[in-house]
Amino acid sequence: MTDLRVLTHRAASLVHPGFRNELLTVIGDQSGWVLDYEAAQLVRVMRGLHRQAFQTARPWMHQVAFFLSRERALREIARWRRAGVSVCFPYFHGYPGEGDATFDATFAMLRRDHGSVSRIQVTHARMRDVVLATGIDPDKVRSIVIGIDSAAFTVPTREQQADARRRLGMPESAVVVGSFQKDGNGWGEGATAKRIKGPDVLIETLARVKAQVPELFVLLSGPARGFVKNGLSAAGIPFLHATTQSQADVPALYHALDVYLVSSRQEGGPKAILESMASGVPIVSTRVGQATDLVRHGETGWLADVEDVDALADGVIRSIGSAEWLATYRVDARRTATSHDYRSQQPLWADFFDGILSPAPEGTHR
Repeated sequence: MTDLRVLTHRAASLVHPGFRNELLTVIGDQSGWVLDYEAAQLVRVMRGLHRQAFQTARPWMHQVAFFLSRERALREIARWRRAGVSVCFPYFHGYPGEGDATFDATFAMLRRDHGSVSRIQVTHARMRDVVLATGIDPDKVRSIVIGIDSAAFTVPTREQQADARRRLGMPESAVVVGSFQKDGNGWGEGATAKRIKGPDVLIETLARVKAQVPELFVLLSGPARGFVKNGLSAAGIPFLHATTQSQADVPALYHALDVYLVSSRQEGGPKAILESMASGVPIVSTRVGQATDLVRHGETGWLADVEDVDALADGVIRSIGSAEWLATYRVDARRTATSHDYRSQQPLWADFFDGILSPAPEGTHR
């Protein structure tokens, strides 16, 4: 429900030009999954900066709209612009000319009409280059990684790891590899692969690891994992698909892991990079998204080229093979994660909205 004070301030902005663009509307994808969670975090960050921010989805004059869902932004940007709204959105991933209609449409829209976009968030250097290739003013493009609530993630003791496995009904002596992303098409079973997320590469990598690590066990979470579950079953790899009710359930899953594996062909994040680091779980990832900027190969994780199954499997095996390396990793990785905590990102978001979003009038902060 819209706050009465917001309506009052909107009405006042029509009379007092100094109140222009006072309200920030943050729009997820209404799936109850990661983008909606990120929307809620951005609202909290902006309220901490004394900005009026809400998770709503209604165009109104003198408002800034931040679309976390690029697909939704493409569908609705014209309507919001006609209402006089300043539009912002993230460009997390998507290279033009690679056969994805949404990526091509976004790139084409920016080339054609980048003057109508107020700000764009990118999470890594390569995607910044892609966005700048549209001809957009570089001052509109700001680099902010997908952050983390580092206080929600802790490094478990051996006893806590064993307890986490018992609660999940997993073998305590197993070598557990985690994968918590959505990598099937749609929001149902996900029996067909979302190729960009590399579920085929994940299965092949785990099969290679299984050949050297007989006690391998895989912990899955996230929606639409049918393709991976079918592949693991066919490969004879035991697994558990743990469903979660909210993002608040995710930190406990990391306590059960020995290593986390990202096999994607493209990413904007993934969130698992910083989540794994904050949990002291070694991260093995393809060179995608913010992993390329956050992970120091061999120090704060292991990186492999896209589709390089041998290098990914080697990273998993190396991660579980050295207690001395793990102790050093946990210190360095935790430091990296906390430096990108949502609260630490407040100055970056203040800069992102500088010039397009005004502070709320005194006495209206929420």
